[in-house]
Amino acid sequence: MNKPATDWHAAASALRIDGRAFIGGQRVATASGETFAKTSPIDGRMLGDIARGRNEDVDTAVASARAAFADARWAGKAPAARKKVLQRFAEKILAARDELALLETLDMGKPIQYSLAVDVGATARTIAWYAEAVDKIYDEIAPTAASALALITREPMGVIGVVVPWNYPMQIIGRSVGAALAMGNACVLKPAEEACLTALAIGRIAQQCGLPAGALNIVPGLGEEAGAALTAHAGVQHLSFTGSVATGRLVQAAAAKHTVPVTLELGGKSPQIVFADADLDAALPFLVNAGIQNAGQTCSAGSRILVERSRFDEVVERLAQRVRALKVGPALADLDLGPLISKRQHEIVSHYLGLARDAGLSIAAQGEIVDSAPAGGFYVRPTLVAAVPAAHALAQEEIFGPVQVVIAFDDEADALRIANGTPYGLVAGVWTRDGSRALRMARALRCGQVFINNYGAGGGVELPFGGVGASGHGREKGFEALYGFSALKTVAILHG
Repeated sequence: MNKPATDWHAAASALRIDGRAFIGGQRVATASGETFAKTSPIDGRMLGDIARGRNEDVDTAVASARAAFADARWAGKAPAARKKVLQRFAEKILAARDELALLETLDMGKPIQYSLAVDVGATARTIAWYAEAVDKIYDEIAPTAASALALITREPMGVIGVVVPWNYPMQIIGRSVGAALAMGNACVLKPAEEACLTALAIGRIAQQCGLPAGALNIVPGLGEEAGAALTAHAGVQHLSFTGSVATGRLVQAAAAKHTVPVTLELGGKSPQIVFADADLDAALPFLVNAGIQNAGQTCSAGSRILVERSRFDEVVERLAQRVRALKVGPALADLDLGPLISKRQHEIVSHYLGLARDAGLSIAAQGEIVDSAPAGGFYVRPTLVAAVPAAHALAQEEIFGPVQVVIAFDDEADALRIANGTPYGLVAGVWTRDGSRALRMARALRCGQVFINNYGAGGGVELPFGGVGASGHGREKGFEALYGFSALKTVAILHG
């Protein structure tokens, strides 16, 4: 018998939020007892009171993680045993798919079917992949003299501090916390105050699957309080941060005081390069979706569309047709886009649209905000801006909203100059039928991922993800993520 369709509005009305921190395997109030109000960007409704963690709460969480690591209740388990726990973790995430999807949508504003079909599934699959991979990481024997034996092993680092952003809370928890736990580390997670509900639910689920108390601790709170305390904590051995460039630099500076390594996944201004010979019918859906997915609040958004001049007008018109058809509205209505995360983000996107108008740039198309969009939500029309100079702020700076710019180029060299002409280097897309050109471009583009005749954003968990330049350093996903949460040790034995 088919499961009846979920009544999302009824489920939202019945929802009750437990906003307490998760430390040592238990839900706890903060030491101060302070909370902050969490409202939904869809309509401004009150979702609940969330624990406002501060220094002493982070101290308690780090101590819990250090104790869990020191007594080897997690790190001491064989990889195959950790694998089974993480497999159950992934299974229980899927079993709670409706709850998690609803929390993600109300918290962050994305359409409910996206949260259900993409976010929950990707989170579970990522954790399951790490589970399957962890008992397939082999140590090495170095080539030495016949009288010696040199072993090179990978060991867990200890306590990993993880700070995740608000745009893909579940997915980023899966790819950071999942990898750190798989390698035997203990974690202290600080979710973004703008969207922390799924993080707290995942803590409860982790405990149900057999993860030892203290192996995963979650301290919600404000970035300048709980986040700053975690990133500057002397008891942390590695930091994983996903967020803005400005905050990433602060995190790296704080970590440097204790010589703590940092994985930084920061912003992007990713180009999609369309040559005259491209298959436009295949390219157009990718070109638009890469910019408007998650209301454009994606670090790897394909927000710069570079088009060879001979087909520039045609591509702009065909893009415009698609953008005009986009509908923006409440997330439970399942339209193309939901609201932006906050009033602040709405102001930022509006500022950039104002810059376009002030500069006399051509607004080629805008989508529609439906009449049912609540007045208390942070809605903005997806916008296509044509013929943007490559040096203009709209083409150089990360907007983090559904705004795409179209830039003309003359030839391959000109396309590379423009594509590589920002401080960022996260993702790029290349659209051409010329295989040699595609490979030349892939080698010359300065970024962490290149997609040829597609645009997969971060792609699946199999594909290492990260950037260069202002987009950060280190890699998430794939075996590289597992390696990044481990420390190499060499043991040399002279046996004669």
